[in-house]
Amino acid sequence: MPPPSLPPPGPRFQPDPPGRGAARKPPGVSPAPPPPSPRPRTASAMRSDPPRYRERRYWDERYREGAAEPREWLGGFGRFSELLEAELRHGDSVLVLGCGTSALSYELHERGYRDVTSIDFSPACIEAMRARYARCPRLRWAVMDMRALAFPDASFDVVLEKGTLDVLLADEKDPWRVSPRAAAAMHRVLAEVSRVLRPGGRFLSITFAQPHFRAPHYAQEAFGWSLRHAACRDAACGDAFHYFLYVMCKGQPLAASDLALGERLWHPPAPPSPPPPLDEDEDEDYLLAIQL
Repeated sequence: MPPPSLPPPGPRFQPDPPGRGAARKPPGVSPAPPPPSPRPRTASAMRSDPPRYRERRYWDERYREGAAEPREWLGGFGRFSELLEAELRHGDSVLVLGCGTSALSYELHERGYRDVTSIDFSPACIEAMRARYARCPRLRWAVMDMRALAFPDASFDVVLEKGTLDVLLADEKDPWRVSPRAAAAMHRVLAEVSRVLRPGGRFLSITFAQPHFRAPHYAQEAFGWSLRHAACRDAACGDAFHYFLYVMCKGQPLAASDLALGERLWHPPAPPSPPPPLDEDEDEDYLLAIQL
């Protein structure tokens, strides 16, 4: 059974060429690199106010009220640097989806990955990021909807997201049975990611979503990529909590087990039947049999 039909894409936005962001610096905003955020966003924090996460207005208001202060969803670059840099090559053209006010793009730039384009659908966010990193003209920023990327096919070697796709599923009631609307929204974004990746390119996704919940979305044959993942243990929480890095490589086939996972997304298992109720006699017999 094919995935459900997708709603029409949102408006497309053209990115600025390198260096143009510096001229749009608003007064009073320092271009110096920000200090690392002391309080990363977690899964519980994300679920505290999910109903408006899909709205552009929510994010614009949030960035303006908070002066677009630096925030790190799921943690800063240092938490994931070892796993990420194993998948990156200097010279890669990198697209960061839903950059927010994270320092991730700047951290990549400082480690020698100089071809980095970052998008977000909030104009307030992009305005602040252009100003903050005006001294890094090779960092490019664009107001753009990840559901309708304005780039030509095969534009990037790497597409990277950290917690951005989690927003699409934040208000789902049952992670085992994702609503058709949420599944279609995720499918649309992933189709765009696949389109702008070059052959051999990698899509890197960092999320708190466990493989049995997230892998079915990624394991779709139509995207033309393979799938693997690694767990990122949070040292502060020991073994109690993990984040995950999913790696999709364009042009490599999915394993048979992953294809089966992908099918499960469109054919979720039926909910278990409730146990039959006990009649009064059976209930009394059970209670009498308990040895206290």
